[in-house]
Amino acid sequence: MKKITSIYILSGFLALGAVTSCKKDFLERPPLDQLSEATFWKNPNDVYQAVMAVYNQLPGDGIIYEDGATDNAHAQYPWESSATDVSAGTLTSTTDAGWSFIDIRRANYFLANADKVTTIDAALLERYKAEVRFLRAMFYYRLTNKFGDVPLFTKVLALGEENIPRTPKAEVLKFVTDELDAVSKILPQTYAGGKPNEKGRITKGAALALKARVHLNESQWQQAVDASSQVMTLGYSLFKVDAESAIDAKDDYSKWVTFANANDEKKFRLGLRSYEALFHKVNEGNAEVILDRQQIDQKDANFLNTYLLPGTIGGWSSVTPTQELVNSYGSYKTGDAVAPTDPAQRATWYNAKDPAFANEYKNRDPRFYATILFENSPWNAVEDDYKFNWVQGASNMSLTGYNFRKMVDPSIYRQQVDNHANIILIRYAEVLLTYAEAKNEVSGPDATIYDALDAVRTRSGMPVVDRAKYADQASLRALIRNERRVELALEGQRYMDIRRWKIAPQVMKTINNIKNTQAQERIWNDRFYLMPVPQKEVDLSKGVLTQNTGYN
Repeated sequence: MKKITSIYILSGFLALGAVTSCKKDFLERPPLDQLSEATFWKNPNDVYQAVMAVYNQLPGDGIIYEDGATDNAHAQYPWESSATDVSAGTLTSTTDAGWSFIDIRRANYFLANADKVTTIDAALLERYKAEVRFLRAMFYYRLTNKFGDVPLFTKVLALGEENIPRTPKAEVLKFVTDELDAVSKILPQTYAGGKPNEKGRITKGAALALKARVHLNESQWQQAVDASSQVMTLGYSLFKVDAESAIDAKDDYSKWVTFANANDEKKFRLGLRSYEALFHKVNEGNAEVILDRQQIDQKDANFLNTYLLPGTIGGWSSVTPTQELVNSYGSYKTGDAVAPTDPAQRATWYNAKDPAFANEYKNRDPRFYATILFENSPWNAVEDDYKFNWVQGASNMSLTGYNFRKMVDPSIYRQQVDNHANIILIRYAEVLLTYAEAKNEVSGPDATIYDALDAVRTRSGMPVVDRAKYADQASLRALIRNERRVELALEGQRYMDIRRWKIAPQVMKTINNIKNTQAQERIWNDRFYLMPVPQKEVDLSKGVLTQNTGYN
């Protein structure tokens, strides 16, 4: 795939130099390291670079911390993100959980000025505007998830206009979905490649998929069905591999899975490899990807290999799986939930090095083995004969007893270079799960829901849904919710899921490690459904901004 070759080279057009005539006096030249209004917005390339500056604000590897603020994961370093305080329940009005409008101001600046360039193709300019409008809508959507009501402004603010009151969340989200609907009628389904049509730009599918996500999170079921159904006609498909690499084939899963025969083993292994390889650099831009943050080789690294790997192989264990996430992976054999081991018994077996300890990790969903590093789990792709072992209390080691392997690129690790794989922000599996959940809420189980779920499950080697067992709306709802949890783990969706389902008070409990000792004390208060507006921002607004309920 030809990636956007300059999408993130510049931090923005604020870094562009100015060009002036050599006939002018030297002292009249504008500074070469600052943007000059007099010299910018003159040609199509200026517009191109300005669009790239807005793309640069897309979220990246930080999405993993969204799960660190949930029951899926533990974010152990409070200096890396607000997730540690969010999950622990130690939030105060001084916490900054992402109250920033730099991205929105940058989008507004582009939309206010792009028309100054009169030499650009009109259709291309309209498309650029649609891309930026999508990005602005996404930025606003992410703000409302954290803070609810936020200031809605769509113009460049003049001095003295900076203090804007918060707009009701429903009004902001109406603006978001209206924008996404409008730009979906302008944006192309695909891009041919080459400047300015690089693959990886915002598409019609991205606009509709984000619209479906917004409607789903607001329990607007029919609208979510409609938007996701449109995406399902656009040609996306779930990523699959049809063979294992030689190094992956060295992983011995016979200890962990009771295979019926060679074909059963092949199904399991290809399901595991299809799911994990989706996130590897060699497969970036595959047919499942609807939107990703583009990374430039050797210039714009992500740090997932560092954040997620254990300290024994050079990682920091910044975000690690909880036992509760481990418990959510069902049976590879039946497709049903697996009863979790009693925590005290697990600890006894672990401390005694009893072989019974391993039973908990046998015959689980292939996505479990593709996502979680657990005691003695094999991973030859990262190092020859590698098996994970937890070293409690050691530097940069997990506090839960588990590490993530999902999103780590082992081939990059072996090269001992930075990981430059793109960060997937929206993918087709999510759209199928959105459709399944929303359609079930609208009208209960039907064949289209089972088909969507089966596509996601069988891609990873799991059995199809038992139609007889999950024949009513309530049981199917529980299955869909768990399917979202395991399929989208570490992708930033769980944060809103536990809030929109109103289960946060039940699931945000103190977490223990595999030795049944405390990994993190967690306290839930219903004020945590929304994050605090940073008090310094409230103070600077001179009373214009109000604080969310429960924060002093």
